[in-house]
Amino acid sequence: MQYHAANTDSLMFITPRPDIVFERGEGSWLYDHAGRQYLDFIQGWAVNCLGHCPPEIAAALTAQASRLINPSPAFYNGPMVELAGLLTDNSVFDRVFFANTGAEANEGAIKLARKWGRLHKEGAYEIITFGHSFHGRTLATMSASGKAGWDTIYAPQVAGFPKATYNDIATVDALIGPKTVAVMLEPVQGEGGVIPADVEFLKALRELTTARGVLLIVDEVQSGMGRTGKLFAYEHAGITPDIMTLGKGIGGGVPLAALLAREAICCFEPGDQGGTYNGNPLMTAVGVAVMQRLLAPGFLAEVEARGQYLAKRLLELSAKHGLKGERGSGLLRALILDDERGPAIVQAALKLEGVGLLLNSPRPNLLRFMPALNVSAGEIDQMIELLDGLLQK
Repeated sequence: MQYHAANTDSLMFITPRPDIVFERGEGSWLYDHAGRQYLDFIQGWAVNCLGHCPPEIAAALTAQASRLINPSPAFYNGPMVELAGLLTDNSVFDRVFFANTGAEANEGAIKLARKWGRLHKEGAYEIITFGHSFHGRTLATMSASGKAGWDTIYAPQVAGFPKATYNDIATVDALIGPKTVAVMLEPVQGEGGVIPADVEFLKALRELTTARGVLLIVDEVQSGMGRTGKLFAYEHAGITPDIMTLGKGIGGGVPLAALLAREAICCFEPGDQGGTYNGNPLMTAVGVAVMQRLLAPGFLAEVEARGQYLAKRLLELSAKHGLKGERGSGLLRALILDDERGPAIVQAALKLEGVGLLLNSPRPNLLRFMPALNVSAGEIDQMIELLDGLLQK
């Protein structure tokens, strides 16, 4: 432990971390510096969509690293072009801008919507977002988020983000005015407690925004890339958004994100948007490998089936312990507790004898599950067995 302490003193403190150092990962499993193993149902907050160190990502990185890493975003490169084509061919969007993080993609979406509003809607700039939403940690995306307390941490906020109530179309309608340029939402509020948007709400939102001449932006940083059993969560409602953002799963563990838009919305001019590492071939080669795996025959159907199985097992656990049920979409789910012991369960799971368990509690009264999309039924059963024991304590 002296080795560990000596090597963590130089890190800036931003969050309490347990006194372990992870050294290796494979699939749904992590291994620390002492050789202890952990069943991972966080996967970097839905980042490792194919689990830890999948062979297709290792192969893509190795092959691309020996050919070309970063020629500069001022030039085309092969993986950038290929990944953009895969994304537009399999979505309702026409153009892609690559970024490094979901927050950066969302920041780009905000800029694109405001530029469009200046050109086409008499300078409209307000973007309606929702209570309990989470869009990132930049100043603008924190302002767009509806997370409690974020309006004072780095005040003053970036102006122009009135908040509506999730799944309540009347509150959105009431906020739309001459300054409104867009409505932005997560199809599943992950940090807010794994709350899916109702299909009828999404349909009504698309009808309302179209009728009022404002854009619809879907933040699929957490819900996209197969997480809900479809490639993108907006597909469940059969709607056509104007702008979409992706992050987390698109890189399968490496820093990659994307901003997608319909052709009519694409109004950036040279100099409006950029980034030193954006669209570099090393990261986009990984994105191509991820997309190819997700688009393989039967893969998304298996994600949907595993999501249904996880929901079934969580409901069984809820009934056994008198909890308040479960909710979610695909393999983004939450178990709703009957009290606020979520953080304590997370800590106890980490310290279990034998095999540790990695869980997440975004709110004290629930546990969130974001396993690899190729998690096995046996691994789900093992997680349920471990959690069953924790709930009995």
